[in-house]
Amino acid sequence: MNNAVMFTFEVSEEYRPLSERPLVASVDISAPPGNSDSVLFRGMDGNAVTWIRGEWHTMIRVDLSTIYVKGTPGDVVSVVGGTW
Repeated sequence: MNNAVMFTFEVSEEYRPLSERPLVASVDISAPPGNSDSVLFRGMDGNAVTWIRGEWHTMIRVDLSTIYVKGTPGDVVSVVGGTW
């Protein structure tokens, strides 16, 4: 059974996972243009990967609990897709 995955994730000053539990999905992840600043994703090597406002990427069958993000409190990351 496939399920839609659609949510807005509010970032904080500390890295947090996009999902608290394992959740494998194919999604578009975006840093909306209305954010006040860039958001930072934790790379595989532990270094920050900066996404500017308006940047988005499609990710196929990723576990959202392994994607960590931080940024300016009040800014968001949107996640839209499904478990297909």
